[in-house]
Order: sequence, then C-alpha cells, then structure tokens
Amino acid sequence: MLRIALIILLLFAASQATPAQERTLRWCLEQGLENNLSIRVADNREATAAENATRANAGMLPQVTASAGYGLDLNSARSRSAVTDELTTRVNNLDHNLQANVGVTWTAFDGFALQARYDELQLLKRQGSLERRMAAESLIADITAEYYNCIQQRIRLRNYHNAVRLSRERVRIVEARYNIGSFSRLDYMQAKVDFNADSANYMKQQEALKSSVIELNRLINYTPDLTTRINIADTVIAVAPSFDYPQLWEDALVYNSELIQMDISSGLAEQALRKVLARDYPSVRLNAGYGYNYNKYETGGNKWSDRWGPTAGVTISYSIFDGSRRSAKNAARREVENAAMRREEFETSLRARFNTLELSHQNNLQVLALEQQNLVSAQENYAIASERYLLGDLSGFEMREAQQSLLDAEERILRAAYDTKMCEISLMLISGGIEQYLDD
Repeated sequence: MLRIALIILLLFAASQATPAQERTLRWCLEQGLENNLSIRVADNREATAAENATRANAGMLPQVTASAGYGLDLNSARSRSAVTDELTTRVNNLDHNLQANVGVTWTAFDGFALQARYDELQLLKRQGSLERRMAAESLIADITAEYYNCIQQRIRLRNYHNAVRLSRERVRIVEARYNIGSFSRLDYMQAKVDFNADSANYMKQQEALKSSVIELNRLINYTPDLTTRINIADTVIAVAPSFDYPQLWEDALVYNSELIQMDISSGLAEQALRKVLARDYPSVRLNAGYGYNYNKYETGGNKWSDRWGPTAGVTISYSIFDGSRRSAKNAARREVENAAMRREEFETSLRARFNTLELSHQNNLQVLALEQQNLVSAQENYAIASERYLLGDLSGFEMREAQQSLLDAEERILRAAYDTKMCEISLMLISGGIEQYLDD
C-alpha cells in the first residue's frame, strides 16, 4: 500500500514539475487557424474561385487572336499548246506564301447568358469564401470544445488527487487505531481497498488528460511533442449566465453559414435557368481584323503579289428548332423550386436544433445552480463526518459514503458546467458568432 501511495505522489509531483507552455484559448485558436491543413486547402479554393470570377472567364470580353504562316509549294507541270502543239515542261517550281492576320471577336449579345455566367461566377466566388469561413468556424468550435475538455479533465484529475489524499489519511488513521485495537482488521482492509480504488481512478484520469492534450495539439497542428503537458491558462469552465435567445435566432437567419450556403445554391439554380432561357434569343457576334498576304511565283504572269487591309462583319445566329429546349427549361425551373424547398426545409431543421440547444442550455444552467448548492452541502457533510470519524462516532463505511458523496457532487457540477459550455459553443456556431472566442 505504501508503495502505491509513493507511486501516486511521484506521478503527481512529476506532473507538476514537467515544463509546460501556457496556452490561452486565443493562442490555440490562432495557432489552429494558421497551421491547420484543412484551412489551407480552403484558402487555396477561395483564391481559385476569386480568380475565376472575372468578366473574361464569363466570356464578356472580346477575344483577340493573331496568326502568321509561311508556306512553300514545290511542283512540276506540263502543258501542250492547242495552237502550236508545243509541249512545255517546268520542273521543280518553287512558290512562296506568307500571311499574317490579327482578329477580334466579341459576343455582343447572347440572350443574357453571358450575364448569367458572370453572376454565377460571382456566386461561386462567394461560395469559396463561405467554404473557407465554414472550415474556420468548424475548427474554432472543435478547438474551443477540446480546450474546455482539457480544463474539465484537469479539474477531474485534481478531484481524484484530493480523493487519494483523503483516502490515504483515512488509511493512516485506521492503521494507527488498528494497532492499538480501536478498529477491527475489517475496517483496516476496507480503507486499503478504497485507497487502491481511488489511486486507480487517479492514474486512469492522468491518461484521459494526456489524451485530451494530444487531441488539442492535433487540432492546432502543433506537434513538437504531442505528450508535452499543456498548461491551460484558464482554471475553471466559465459559462455565460444567459443569452438573448431571440436575438441569437435573428443573427442565425442572417449569419448562419449553412443557411447562406443554401441561399447561394438557390442563386446558382436561378442562374442555370437564365442560361437555359437565353437559348430563346438570337446570338450576335462582332468580328474585325487586319491581314496581310504575300505570294511569290516562279511561273505565271506575275512574279509576286501581296494584299493587305481590314475586315469586319456581324454574325447573327438563332436556333429555329431545338427539341431539348422545353425539357431543359422544365428541369431548370424544377431545380429552382427544389432549391427553395431545400432552403425552407433546412431553416425548419435549424430552428429545431436551435430550440433544442436553447432548452438544453437553460436546463443546464438550472442544473449547474442546483449542483453548486449540492456541493456546498456535500462539503459540509464531509467536514462533519470527518470530525465524527476522528472521534470514533462514525464507521468507516459511513465515512466512505461521505467522501464518495463529495466526489460525486464535484463530478456532477463539473459535468454540468461542461455540458452548459458545449451548448453555448453550439449556439454561437449556429448564430454565426463562433469567432467571438478569438477575442476572449
């Protein structure tokens, strides 16, 4: 038993002596946003979407092309005169041709399909920014939750350490009285059993705390040593006393990322319909150019010739019959309706999630207040039990019950505070205000 006690003391002393870097929640969030690979991928996608959202990619700007060419024509020819019946033969005649052209083509009107494409690219740009924001919000929520889980595990470790200390003191008292015959061997053995159980819980809790530290380091992609003990700056789980829930819901309708994504999807469906409807209109294309052509001959009446000058024209095209146009219109209209219904369905689901979290947050606040009162009562009960136990008026079994009641009260209040904090984080995520934890 003494060996187990020594191991516990050494473990606790080692955990206190291990060098640790103090980390605030803001530090963890900043490190995570800077180092997380998912955020970097989202940054690249956002940059690509922004670069694509131009009038040029939408086809609204004219296209300028330049071309040049040089050709040789080596040929042989024979001819017989109808007048003199003379046969003329020319072998290996080499003709030269040089041409250069600059052309401009511009689609002046395409049934508003170009405008629809440009608006679509702007929506995709917005979607790229939104996906980056959603990745950041998800990471902030995960890091914040794990940060407070670390606090929870550390507080629980401290509670278990106190339980070990109290059990060790009980063993000392029982052993002393057993030696003088005041306590039975059964009391002595039961005290040792309880001490061993508390010691085992303490050692298991050390593992839980280290696992939480490893997970937090993984989220922030900070891996110099995943087993390094973390020194969280906060020592308690501070919970918001209450929220203005109606205002949170109004914020959710405006700032919720998933709801905004639904709006973007509806906009993309509308632009797809505009592009289909554009097929009912003619297409007008303007073209202009300037060219130069030079030819050199070894036969014929001319030795060489060249020509140059501008060209211009207008091309108007219209699809008189397209068998798939009607079905394409109907499909595009149905997709617009589907997007609107999906948006409405998601808002209803979001409202249900919000109401559930609101109810849970309010209930957890009430439970937390009740458990705070229970903790005070458990502490007083344990103090009274300790005095009676020292006087010999209380059995070891009853003393253990008082100690376990105190430990259970500490565990319940810890769990209530953590659950309340998780509801708070979820409400902030839904309302679009999760980034406020960067300001803490």
